[in-house]
Amino acid sequence: MAETRVPRHGKARLGNVAGDLRAEEHTEIDVDGRLTVSGEARFDGDSEVRGDLDCRSFRSDDGRVQIRGHLFVQEDIEARDGTVEVDGELKARRVDADRGISIGGPATAEQFEVGGKLEGAQTLTAKSVSVGGKFRLAGKLTADHVEAGGSVDLSDVALDSLDVGGFVQLAGGVVRRSIDVGGRFNSTAPLEVGHLEVGGLAHFRDVVKGGRIEAGGMMSADRDLSFEDLEIGGLGSIGGNGTGRNVTVGGKFTVRGSLTLTGALEIGGSVSVGEALSGATLEVGGRIDARRAVFSGDVEIGGAVTTREGLKGSRIRLRRRSRARGPLVGGDVLLETKAGAEDIYADAVELEEKAEAGRVFARRVVLGEGSTVAEVTFTESLDVREGARVRSSPQKVAQLPPFPL
Repeated sequence: MAETRVPRHGKARLGNVAGDLRAEEHTEIDVDGRLTVSGEARFDGDSEVRGDLDCRSFRSDDGRVQIRGHLFVQEDIEARDGTVEVDGELKARRVDADRGISIGGPATAEQFEVGGKLEGAQTLTAKSVSVGGKFRLAGKLTADHVEAGGSVDLSDVALDSLDVGGFVQLAGGVVRRSIDVGGRFNSTAPLEVGHLEVGGLAHFRDVVKGGRIEAGGMMSADRDLSFEDLEIGGLGSIGGNGTGRNVTVGGKFTVRGSLTLTGALEIGGSVSVGEALSGATLEVGGRIDARRAVFSGDVEIGGAVTTREGLKGSRIRLRRRSRARGPLVGGDVLLETKAGAEDIYADAVELEEKAEAGRVFARRVVLGEGSTVAEVTFTESLDVREGARVRSSPQKVAQLPPFPL
C-alpha cells in the first residue's frame, strides 16, 4: 500500500491520503478541509494535526499526538508508550492507550483500555472501559462494565457494573448490577444500584435506591435510603428515612426519620431513630432510642432502650443489667438478672433475680428472687419467689386494660 510520509520536524498540509500516513516525531499537519486516510495513520513521537482526521486505523508510539478536531477511526486506536489528545469527537472500534487519552467531545467505542488516565469533557459510550489510573468524565457514561485501578470522577451513569480500586466520585444515575470500591465512595445525585460494596467510607448526598449495600468502615446518607440489605462495619447514619429488609451495623447507627424494615435489625453498639422503628426482629448490644419501636418477632436488648411511645415484640428479652424506659409490649417479656423496666404489657412476664419493673399487666407473671415491682395486674397466675416484692397489692382481674401500640 502507498505511504505518505511527513519527515521529522516537518510540516505539511494534507487532505485526502490514499494508503497509509506516517508522521515522524515533532511534525505538524495542517488539514485541508478534512484529512482522510484510507489506510493507517501512524505517528512516531510528538505530532499535531490541526483539523479533523478520518482513517482506517490509528497508531502512535513514544509521544503525544494532538488532534485539533474530530478523530474518526474505522478500526482501532493504539497509543504505545504515549498519549492522545482529541479536541473534538472520537469514534473507533477499540481504544488502547498506554499512558492516557483525553477527549473534548463525545466518545464512542466498543472498548477503552487505558493504562494511565482517561479524561472526557462530554459523553462516553462503550461496552467496557478499563483504566489503570484515573478516569474522569464530565458528561454521561453509558457502558456495560467499567473498572479503574485508581479513582473515578463521573457524572451521570448508566452501567451494569463499576469496579474501582481507590476512590469514586459520582453524581448519580443507574448501576444495574454492582459497584465495588476498595476505598471511598461519594454520590451527589439520585442513584439506583443493585449491589454496592465499599471497603472504607460511603457517602450519599442525595436519595439512593439499592439492593445490598455494604460499607466496611462508615456509611452516611444525607437523605432517604432504600435497600434490601444494609451492612456497615463501623458507623452509619441516614438523614431522612430508611426502608429495607435487614440492617447489620457493628457500631453506632442513627436515622433522623423513620426506619422501616421487613427483616432483622442487628446493632453491635447503639441505634437512634428519630421517628418510628419497625421490623421483624431486633438485637442491640448497646443502646436503642426511638419514638416508638414495633417488631413482629423477637427483641433482645443488651444495654438500654428508650422510647417515648413504647417497644413492642412477640418476645422481648432485656439482658442482664439492661434498662428500658418507656412501655414494653409483648407476647412474652423477660427481664434477666438485675435488669430494669418501667411499665410492661404482655401475655407472660418473668423477672429474674433482683430485676425491677414499674407496673405489670399480664396474663401470667413470675417474680424471681429479690425482684421488685410497683404494681401487678394479672388474669391467670402470679408466682412470687422468695424475697420478691410487690409494692401495691396485686390485682387479679377478668380482663386486662388495652395495651399500648
